[in-house]
Amino acid sequence: MSETLARLQAELGVTRHSDWLTVDQAMIDRFSDVTMDRQYIHVDPIRARETRFGGTIAHGFLILSLLAHLEQKIAEARCPDVQMGVNYGFDRIRFVAPVRAGSRIRAASTLASVREKSPGQFEQSLDIRVEVEGEEKPAIVARWITQYFI
Repeated sequence: MSETLARLQAELGVTRHSDWLTVDQAMIDRFSDVTMDRQYIHVDPIRARETRFGGTIAHGFLILSLLAHLEQKIAEARCPDVQMGVNYGFDRIRFVAPVRAGSRIRAASTLASVREKSPGQFEQSLDIRVEVEGEEKPAIVARWITQYFI
């Protein structure tokens, strides 16, 4: 067994947290521009105030896309010799609760499985929760599969 695989197997079941990140209206607006998803619950604070959300909320796909940023330092801590990581996909994604503009989020990442596919190439599955500061329910729960190379 390689040293890297042994180190990663010791991380199985361990949950690590990312730093907090503020999702502000400017970020939501930029994402809306790029994706051309201009639904009012994301970009019209006055109209969105009248909804059950009480204001604008981030796109679910914005929060999902932020996982790459949120997970970066966690991955470096788990396996500092990674040269490159590649998304392989998701086994499941659930958008559980909204992220209101101005909220802070972080990833809670639990290593669920890891295997060495070939020398220097690993595949891992992560159980991810995107937590919203001050909220009981997570914004997202997902099983994320990545491959990385050392």
